[in-house]
Formats: sequence, C-alpha cells, structure tokens
Amino acid sequence: MRQALRIGSRGSPLALVQVELIKSLIEAKFPEIKIELHIIRTTGDKILDSPLSKIGGKGVFVKEIEDALVREEIDIAVHSMKDLPTPLPRGLTIGAVAERHDPRDALVSSSDAKFYELPKGAKVGTSSLRRQAQLLHLRSDLQIVPIRGNVDTRLRKVRREGLDSAVLALAGLERMGFKNEVTEIFPADVLLPAPGQGILAVECREDDVEINEMLSQINHKDSSISGFTERAFLSTLEGGCQVPVGCYARIKEERINIMGLIASPDGSEIIKEEVEGSLEIHESLGKELALRILNEGGRDILSRLVS
Repeated sequence: MRQALRIGSRGSPLALVQVELIKSLIEAKFPEIKIELHIIRTTGDKILDSPLSKIGGKGVFVKEIEDALVREEIDIAVHSMKDLPTPLPRGLTIGAVAERHDPRDALVSSSDAKFYELPKGAKVGTSSLRRQAQLLHLRSDLQIVPIRGNVDTRLRKVRREGLDSAVLALAGLERMGFKNEVTEIFPADVLLPAPGQGILAVECREDDVEINEMLSQINHKDSSISGFTERAFLSTLEGGCQVPVGCYARIKEERINIMGLIASPDGSEIIKEEVEGSLEIHESLGKELALRILNEGGRDILSRLVS
C-alpha cells in the first residue's frame, strides 16, 4: 500500500473546498495515507475577462492539471465533472465520483426579486451559453451580461456593478456557504443543468491499477451512472462549449430518466426531449437521446454554430 497520494487541483476557493471533500472520503477509507495537495493554475484561472467559448471551452479549467497527471507529477486530479471535456486525453480515466450535490441553477438577485419579478430589460449575469439560451427563451427582454470569476467575485459584481441578478450553480453556492444569497432555485426541467453539474470527478491514469482500486472504494454508484449518462449524451452531440447544451439524468429505482436539449444562443430555438429506460443501458440511452435531438433539428443548430 502506498504511503502518500498527490492530488492536483485548481486553487480557487471552491476548488479547494471540493478537494477537501474528496480528501475526507479517501482518508475515511485509507487513514494511513498521507495526502499532498498540488495547486495548479489553469488557463481558465488566468483569463477572466473573456467568455469560455472564446478562450477554448471547457478544457481551459483542466488541461494543465491533466498534463501534470500524464507526466506523473500528481496521482489523481479533482474536477467539477461539468468542466471535463469529452473525450478525456489518452491514458486518463474517471476513477470515481462523489455523491452528487444539487445540480440545479440558482438566481441571485440584488433586490431579492424572483425571476419573473425582475424588471423588463433586467441585466442578468452569466457567461454560460446554456444558461443564456434558456433564460432568453423564458424572457427575451433580458440583457445577458458576461460574468466570470470565483463564486464570491460574481456575487460581489451583482451587488456593486449594476446587475439586477446573476445565475450560478446551486452546488457551488452551497459548498461555499452562500445558500442565504439564493433568491430562487430553478427547477431542473425549467433551466436544464449542464451535463455533470453538481458532480465531483476524480481523474487518474488508466494504467495505475492501485489508484483505480483505491478510488473504486469511494465511488458513488448512482452519481457515477448519472454522470456517465450525461457525458454519453454530450459526447454524441460533439458540440463543444460554443453550443448551448443541457442534460440531466435521474435514477428512479432500477430505471433512469434523461432530459436533454440543444438551443440557439439567443433562445429562439430549443430542441428538448427526454427518454427513460433500464439502468443497464444508461449510456446507450444518453446517446439515443442525443441522436433524437439531433434528428429533430439539433443538427441544424449545431451546423450553424460550429461552421
């Protein structure tokens, strides 16, 4: 049994909270192992004044960490699953996921006004094309204002920079102790979450048998099934970060229900469908849902956005 385990992570306050969660799960199973934290600054941490779709998409939060994993400078990496592109780099795999936190999105309002109480033309902060498209579909009068940075930075911008509100992941707000800032929580079928939202993924080298065996001891089965189903959906679309895509898989006993969508960034077009089936074929169902959406008009939206 190894004596030490090197964990790689971003250094943002939320990333550090998430690492501590994974660290506690490992220590509970393997108290004899000394855990070392390696902070790695990613492109997404360095460039904060541009939308993700303009600076390289999801991979900007993970590439440098994955490079360190490939070079064997760290043993595992902790990510928000929604930040992980599909596919993973060759030789890397997701060894475990923690139990999913609430995947829904939340509204933070400077005046405590709920979504439909916001004034006409209200300024709403988000840099997510997925959120932007769905918010504009619900209310085309809104002004979407790009807003990035740590959770506390975005909350501060709502209070000090003239924004009426912002939309953030509820999981991040709660993990950072900002639940009292939430004005309203959007139901998942109203504002469909990003694939993997609320799930922490632990990435490792595929050929590291010992690490994979360790991580299997902390894996949360239902959250893993949901996350891999949503990633199968996303992978089949091959849309990248410049396409508004949402997906949410829920397990009910031995069956899984999956909702998915593709939208135009202005919210004028939304193709939204759902499927349900056996847990045994969860990834196949995710792919089936993606193909159905593509065939019902999603492919046309994709072709216009990625051409």
